[in-house]
Amino acid sequence: MTTQDTDSVSGTDADERTTTGTDDTAGEPVVDLANVTFGYTATPVVEDVSLTVEAGEYVAIVGPNGSGKSTLMQLMLGLLEPDAGTARLFGDRADRFDDGERIGYVAQRASAATGMPITVREVVKMGRFPHVGFGRLSREDWAVVDDALATVGMSGFADRRITELSGGQRQRAFIARALAGEADLLVLDEPTVGVDAESVDAFYDLLATLNAEGITVLLIEHDLGAVVEHADRVVCLNREVYFDGPTDEFVDSDALARAFGTGARSLAGVSE
Repeated sequence: MTTQDTDSVSGTDADERTTTGTDDTAGEPVVDLANVTFGYTATPVVEDVSLTVEAGEYVAIVGPNGSGKSTLMQLMLGLLEPDAGTARLFGDRADRFDDGERIGYVAQRASAATGMPITVREVVKMGRFPHVGFGRLSREDWAVVDDALATVGMSGFADRRITELSGGQRQRAFIARALAGEADLLVLDEPTVGVDAESVDAFYDLLATLNAEGITVLLIEHDLGAVVEHADRVVCLNREVYFDGPTDEFVDSDALARAFGTGARSLAGVSE
């Protein structure tokens, strides 16, 4: 990534970004889960989870493999309906929420459009569709697309077909698509898998900039060191919530050992 690209990540071009309006969500939680339980079989994957995410927060969800993190994220977004309890998104039932402009979502190992003969730039362009429909993008829209590509280090791949990319490159393209959407809520499920260290640092710089502008960030991340360094709040999950609070309190708590097992004594070297 060039110095110019890194500058754009750290906020030099922040004034070109549209700060999505959070006034219309004032006093209303972005995410509100109340006693949510869900299972793919008779055994719950998520059990009696209650939590609220307010507008402008930067929240990371952590936990061991099979702890229900991705399932919880899908419940928050209305992609799954709880077996018990309620899940609300921007005040509406999550499974009935249909205002796609307000959410940018990067799924783990995102694969949509990987079988289509379209370019990386065209994939990232899709992030603007909730704003402009399928009409012609303005110069400002294309600037957002280009900035998103630069942020994830994919400017040089903009004209390459998505089918020609490696898994890590493909994930970066989908991260750029979510960033191009400039949503109120940015949801990321292990977004840095397969991304090189320099691009990861730049990516987290951008998340910090977006969060400072008022965008709510909800992150599942396997790298607990990155979570501790960047997130303001941690939800530690292993089917049920073991911790929900400020990051510095999580570091000092015993939640890690309880959720990950007695062998987990500290954050150092722990990953999913």
